[in-house]
Amino acid sequence: MKLSIIIPVYLVEDTLDRCIKSVLRQSLTEYELILVDDGSPDGCGRLCDEIASGDQRVTVIHQKNGGLSDARNAGIAIARGDYVTFIDSDDYLEAGTLEPLMRILAAHPEYDILEYPAFLFYGTKKQRMLRFHPQEYGDRHDYWLKCRAYEHAYAWNKIYRKTLFDNVRYPVGILFEDVPTLWLLLRETHIIATTDKGRYYYCANGKGITSTADGHTLNMLLQSHISILRDFESRERDVGLKSYYADILNIQMDVCRMTGDEPTIPVMKFPFNLHSTTSLISETKLLLLNILGIKKLCKINISLNKLRHRW
Repeated sequence: MKLSIIIPVYLVEDTLDRCIKSVLRQSLTEYELILVDDGSPDGCGRLCDEIASGDQRVTVIHQKNGGLSDARNAGIAIARGDYVTFIDSDDYLEAGTLEPLMRILAAHPEYDILEYPAFLFYGTKKQRMLRFHPQEYGDRHDYWLKCRAYEHAYAWNKIYRKTLFDNVRYPVGILFEDVPTLWLLLRETHIIATTDKGRYYYCANGKGITSTADGHTLNMLLQSHISILRDFESRERDVGLKSYYADILNIQMDVCRMTGDEPTIPVMKFPFNLHSTTSLISETKLLLLNILGIKKLCKINISLNKLRHRW
């Protein structure tokens, strides 16, 4: 058994069949598919059982609702594969995705994580391709900054060596849980690789965490990034750190605007560079941070947001 595919299932009657069939119709046949019915009150549990009755590769777990992290953890606990991957039940895989990915892993047994392309927000005006070139990273910091992994720290669109999860689980009760979990997994890795093979379809869900996040929820994401940022304190001159810090600063400004709470991000100062790979808007925010301080910058952002709503 080479690959365990874990699909958490909750209130997805409209998309579950499409998701599961995108796996069962893959050219790759050597895998186990674990469907975790996370106490779904609709007909999802019954559909999972029907599919499992006709395919011995499919296993179903029925459990009390515990959330996405709990469902993923339940799948990890019984997975028998050398590698593990996740699919959200409102998403799906392009035909022929898994076989070339597993061929890459067979040719490179040193790879601990393999990340592949994804079509993000598929079916909406925001849809875009997340593309990769074949690349290897022997340092988790380089992968996080040079590949901008913090922008695509999704649990899905990656295949993981199963042993990475020996001491790592998704945090139950924490939203945007992909970010801190990926960083913990990266601490266990030796080589992370990206490829241009395969395609994951991330379909926009108006009821999902990203679409409905409030200030409290967004603060969970902020605190995860702040915790990770501390691991980069000795690499303050790294060019990629500037863009990462600018992203965290944007989250901090949104949290302050939505909650009224005081900022908690540690202040880091970067020189202004008009020709930087960081956007001009981000460069300007970092410059104002240096001049005004974090509290005044957040207050100005709140005031500007109020003016925009009045107009």
